[in-house]
Amino acid sequence: MTKNDFLIDGPDDASVTIALAHGAGAPMDSPFMQSFTSGLATQGFRVARFEFPYMVERRETGKKRPPNSAKILLETWASVVDELGASNLVIGGKSMGGRIASMIADEAGVKGLVCLGYPFHPPGKPEKLRVEHLQHLKTPALFLQGDRDTLGNREEVSGYSLSSQIHLHWLQDGDHGFKPRKKSGRSEQQNWDEAISTFAEFVTSL
Repeated sequence: MTKNDFLIDGPDDASVTIALAHGAGAPMDSPFMQSFTSGLATQGFRVARFEFPYMVERRETGKKRPPNSAKILLETWASVVDELGASNLVIGGKSMGGRIASMIADEAGVKGLVCLGYPFHPPGKPEKLRVEHLQHLKTPALFLQGDRDTLGNREEVSGYSLSSQIHLHWLQDGDHGFKPRKKSGRSEQQNWDEAISTFAEFVTSL
C-alpha cells in the first residue's frame, strides 16, 4: 500500500487528530469537505484529509471513476489509521467515507467515529439496509444526518435498531448534504455550522 497523501489543517500539536474521507462522488477538497475541515481546524483540532485510490486516479487523469471495491476502500482506511495512529484519532467522513470508517472503527481501536450523512441504504432502495454492523458498534459515534436525507431520513432511521453508542443529531430540513429547502427558513451554511459545532463538542467530550 502506498503512503497516503494527506491534506493537513489545524495545529500540529493538537491533542486529537480527525481523519476525514470524502463521499463517493466529490473529492477531499469539495466545498463541503473544505467547510468542515476549516471549521474543525479553527476549533483547535488537527484534521487530516485523504482520497481513496479511484479519486486519486480521477485527479491525475481527469476521468471519472466509480469507487474502488469495498476491500480496497477498507484497506485504504486501515492504512490511514496505521499512519496517523489510533490512540488520539477520530475517524469519519462524508457518506461513503464515513460508512467505510464505521466498518473498521471497532477493530482499529480509534477514539471516536463521526459520519456526515450516513448512507443507511442505497438511493431508492430503503429495503437494502446498511446497518448490520451498526447494531453492535462499540466505538463512541456521532451521526449527523439531514431530516430529509434520501439515504436515511428521520422517520426511517427511527425504526432501525442501532447501537447505544451511536448518537444521532438531526439537521433541520437537510438533504444528504444537509441543504434545507428555502421555505424552511434555514440556510445550508446554518446547517453546516450547527453540524461543525456539534462535531467539535462530540470530539471534546470523548
